[in-house]
Amino acid sequence: MSALRFSESVSARLEDGVLLVTIDNPPVNALSAHVRTGLAAALNHAAGTVEIAGVVLTGAGRAFIGGADIREFGKPPVEPSLPDVVGRIEAFDKPVICAVNGVALGGGCEVALACHGRIAVETAAFGLPEVKLGIVPGAGGTQRLPRLVGTLAAIDLIGTGRTVKSLDAMALGLADAVSAHPVATAASLVRQVAGQPLRRTGSLDVPPVDDDALDAAAAKVLAKSRGQSAPAEAIRLVRAAGGVDLEAGLAEERATFLRLRDSTESAALRHVFFAERAAGKVEQLEGITPRRIETVGIVGTGLMGSGIAVAALTSGHRVIGLEQTPEAAAAGMGRIAGLLDKAVQSKRLTAAALDACLARLETTADASALAAADLVIEAVFDDLAVKTDLFRRLNGIVRPDAILATNTSYLDPDAIADATTDPRRVLGLHFFSPAHIMRLVEVVDCAKTAPDVLVSALAFVKRLGKLPIVSGVTEGFIGNRIFSAYRREAEFMVEDGAEPQAVDAAMEAYGFPMGIFAVNDMAGLEIAWARRKRQAATRSPDERYVEIADRLCEAGRLGRKTGRGWYAYPDGVRTIDPNVTAIIDAARAAKGIVPRNFTAEEITDRLLKAMVDEGAALLAEGIAARPGDIDLVMINGYGFPAHKGGPMFAAGRHEERTA
Repeated sequence: MSALRFSESVSARLEDGVLLVTIDNPPVNALSAHVRTGLAAALNHAAGTVEIAGVVLTGAGRAFIGGADIREFGKPPVEPSLPDVVGRIEAFDKPVICAVNGVALGGGCEVALACHGRIAVETAAFGLPEVKLGIVPGAGGTQRLPRLVGTLAAIDLIGTGRTVKSLDAMALGLADAVSAHPVATAASLVRQVAGQPLRRTGSLDVPPVDDDALDAAAAKVLAKSRGQSAPAEAIRLVRAAGGVDLEAGLAEERATFLRLRDSTESAALRHVFFAERAAGKVEQLEGITPRRIETVGIVGTGLMGSGIAVAALTSGHRVIGLEQTPEAAAAGMGRIAGLLDKAVQSKRLTAAALDACLARLETTADASALAAADLVIEAVFDDLAVKTDLFRRLNGIVRPDAILATNTSYLDPDAIADATTDPRRVLGLHFFSPAHIMRLVEVVDCAKTAPDVLVSALAFVKRLGKLPIVSGVTEGFIGNRIFSAYRREAEFMVEDGAEPQAVDAAMEAYGFPMGIFAVNDMAGLEIAWARRKRQAATRSPDERYVEIADRLCEAGRLGRKTGRGWYAYPDGVRTIDPNVTAIIDAARAAKGIVPRNFTAEEITDRLLKAMVDEGAALLAEGIAARPGDIDLVMINGYGFPAHKGGPMFAAGRHEERTA
């Protein structure tokens, strides 16, 4: 039989009494209006055609259904709504079995939940990630999932938004079977159950569960939510599924979904979602082909270099780690292997993958080994003389077409590039520590960086599974320049009367995992101290300068590593230290400052304004391309709460509210 077309994205063919319906709405088969219309039309056709015993739903490409069409948020609704389509599937008189050929996320998972059976290919994944957009599932996910997998698993999956692979989904009861040929298996199941009573998810009873276990599961999710509303609402709805009928549960879920969808929190997280889509895109680079990067040289295998090596190895690259001595090279091999072993222990890596990574790893003290590298990243001590000397030596070792990248945090990469014979192949790759864990990489476009070098670096970072943000050259690039302004303003307030712990408490209440002074202690105070000393000769005498951090460093208080910084750390526990209070009091007295009180709101407002003002300057100077890039840097590199959207987004919403 020839193919039937029910909308621009939904087609079908009849095969031995089964209507095989395919959704083809690239790139992820999102549930756009024409998909929903097509599914409704396909069901109508199946209902009215006697020779059709049932329906198989599947997706084209590598996705089943990747979720709702987020572009429809905030626009007038278009019928049929997703809840109506999902309800129609579940209530359908003939069996509807889904052949999950790839990801079934959000609304796609809700469609699968409503089907009368779920057959998945082994590489498929199921998830309800709506909380990551500040909302809850809005088409039955919070009510149907606990009926299938139980309340505890549903709280975990919906409250965190995490996905599960097919085999885990089958173990939970979310998938009925895993098949290499899911469409054929699903069609066979349709024929098997046709004419029999169908298993409708919404009609199942929620399995009973102990209240203490429920409370513990909820507390575990909420502990990680950092003040977001959506996880708590999701938990409430999942728990309610065990005490109300499906219709009442669906009504409450939909009302909650609509309320959250229109919230500032959801708007912020959607902003982050779209900002990530735009990240790393440079208009003038479109159409330029990246160079092939398979072998990565890493100079320096300390904490940073080892992390970069692990990120490169686990994404399939060959790695050559260079050290100064054979003993240091052996130690570097041990550090890298240790990080890989930890990934196996935490089940982020299989034992077989570990062996494959180690087979692609070489550490050496012989610099000539870097001749095989397509890209060389230096991760040596952050000193300009050290780095420029290294790049001069690399000139005579690496291939002419190899890319050179510096991982400096604050130094001028243009000065480093000028130490080479071909600065066009040099750029910055500023990884954040620990480099194998942190997503963010600032890709620094130097004055003479060739376009294809920049494109190649962006492609490399994406292959690592990381988030590349392009930055121009300025001291500290995007993130550290804003962080410096943030720290400077915090120190102004401390000198004027705020206590460090009060500043930290205000920012943690806002949603940061740690306040600025606790972060400084964790990172170590000596790097910023060295930077301040470098700047001392050129600092204007009219510029306000707070010396408290310098006094701490001079006293050997360099942060957690020394057990003392802005705080003391007896037994590793952050504790207010009266010695720090005395240093602060002395600094105030030396300037004749009478300390005053600061409210938490004043602290957060001033610190956010400092970030926004610096961000605006970065945009004006062309260092950052978009406000969203700045927001992503601060969220992914400095702990800015994602549900606030980043400093630039938060400032825009504040202006809207006060206008």
